[in-house]
Amino acid sequence: MEKIIFLIRHTEPVLEDKQRRYLGQSDPDLSIAGRQQAEQLACNMQDQNIRCVYSSDLKRAAQTALLIAQRCQLQPIFLTALREINMGTWEGKSFQEIRECDPDGFAARGKDIVKYRPPEGESFLDVQERVLPIFNEIIEKSDGNIAIVAHGGVNRVILSSLMNIPLDNLFSIRQNYGAVNIIRKKSRTLTVFGINKNLNCF
Repeated sequence: MEKIIFLIRHTEPVLEDKQRRYLGQSDPDLSIAGRQQAEQLACNMQDQNIRCVYSSDLKRAAQTALLIAQRCQLQPIFLTALREINMGTWEGKSFQEIRECDPDGFAARGKDIVKYRPPEGESFLDVQERVLPIFNEIIEKSDGNIAIVAHGGVNRVILSSLMNIPLDNLFSIRQNYGAVNIIRKKSRTLTVFGINKNLNCF
């Protein structure tokens, strides 16, 4: 039986400034713009015959998922296993701050994005081992089309696995805020046929 999995990145969260930051498992709300994006996304999703909505329990994902679920007359299911990568003591800090206060760590992560763990944090290999089992469990136990609302890092790990892209190239996969990735399951085969789709173009 064929079904579609809509793998979604949460919409825009509240950001302190325009600097690139390690947001990780920090837990900001959606911004005003992010809530508007999520409402538009929910409108688009209501005609996709969604039967289940799963989400990270971090607020930026949960708030996005709740709007989608409400439009689809469903209750979202929140899972800690879908949280973004844990950046440990780097959480919330800008790239520039880490470059200055932990130059060795910053350089080491740049050289080994797959296995390097920030202090008290996770590597992307850790994320892969955490996320892929729950993703596969969701696919197997859910009937009909599914929406999964997660994070840029989580989505890239899933898509890398499905498309046989080496994990050290995961950042070659674009994931804008509100991005929709479309995965078809037919028999036991999962095929990615849409990546980083615009809110209005799927």
